[in-house]
This record gives sequence, C-alpha cells and structure tokens, in this order.
Amino acid sequence: MAASFRKRRFALFHDLISSNNHFPITILDIGGWQEFWEVMEFTDTPHQIILLNLHEIRVRHPNFTSMVGDARKLDSFADKSVDVVFSNSVIEHLGTYADQQQMANEVRRVGKKYFVQTPSFFFPIEPHFLFPGFHWLPFSVRLLLIRRFSLGYIARKQSREQAMQTLGEFRLLKGNEMKALFPDASIYSESVLGFTKSYIALKQ
Repeated sequence: MAASFRKRRFALFHDLISSNNHFPITILDIGGWQEFWEVMEFTDTPHQIILLNLHEIRVRHPNFTSMVGDARKLDSFADKSVDVVFSNSVIEHLGTYADQQQMANEVRRVGKKYFVQTPSFFFPIEPHFLFPGFHWLPFSVRLLLIRRFSLGYIARKQSREQAMQTLGEFRLLKGNEMKALFPDASIYSESVLGFTKSYIALKQ
C-alpha cells in the first residue's frame, strides 16, 4: 500500500516537474534518501538532486549531492534559488508547530515550486509506531506503552527521559494546519477506507 501511494505521489510530482519552462532543474530533497529516487527510476535524469539531511550520506549517482543542514534554517540557499523543493514524510518529525512553521517558511522562501507530503493526524494507524490510535491517546498512556513495548519502527525505551524525547519528536498535522503552513499551495488529501491518510502541499 505504501509503495502504491508513493507511485501516485510521484506521478503528481512528475506533473509538477513537467510544468517547468527550463531543463534540467535543481531539486532539493529535504530529509531524502537516494534509494527513494532509485525506486522511482529518477537516477538517470539530467536533473540535479540535492539530498539535505542532518548527516551526510553517501551518493552513488553523478546527479546527486549530499548536504548537511537543518530544514528549519536553509541558510545555504538564497530566496527562490531552487526550482523544486521536495519533502516526503519529514515535517511531522519536527515535534512542535513552531518548528514545522519554520520549515514551511524556509520551503516557501527557497523553492520556486514545492511538494511537501506528510501523514494525517486523522488516520487511525500512526505511521511510525504502527499502533491503532496511538497518537490520539493521552500522553501518559503513550509514554507507558513505549516504555513497555517496541512499537512499529520505534524500539522500546528504557527510561522515562528517552521515552519523552521520542514522543516529542513526532507531531502529525491536520488539514487546516497544512493550509496555514502552506497558504500559497494546493492541499491534496489521500484517503483509505474513508480516512484521510496523508496530505500533500503542492505549489506550482
């Protein structure tokens, strides 16, 4: 299912790229990995792709560059210096709305166009802990659960401090928040069984 959604998103992203009036273009992928672009068969294109992460990663293709940086402060990039900013399931890893707002402001400042995807608060399966309704539970219950069990991609935490730090790293967004963060974008919703699974902010 996840692979299917990625394919659909990338079709939307291809439409965004094709609307550019010049080629090749520069794409800034915030929090991205080369493997994602390999799966999407995007490594043999002339486009230059910058992978920005908290740590440098090894790249295998000549059109890729790895850069160390913080999504909340893209000081290495001038205003509108990137043709397209791309970010897939990253902004929810900034644990406060203020931090998410900083990232959104930088995306809008740096990119002429952008594509930002994030899981929805309203989907019943939390995508990181893979536990039904986990993000809807009281903080104290979530704290108890991750101190007793490994959930989804998150290993069991040995101490209260570790557990609190982990919970503080995730904040799922609602549709009205995405619109507030990206007021100049169109907001697309992806749904499964009547539940909104994720949002995409698309600025063309």
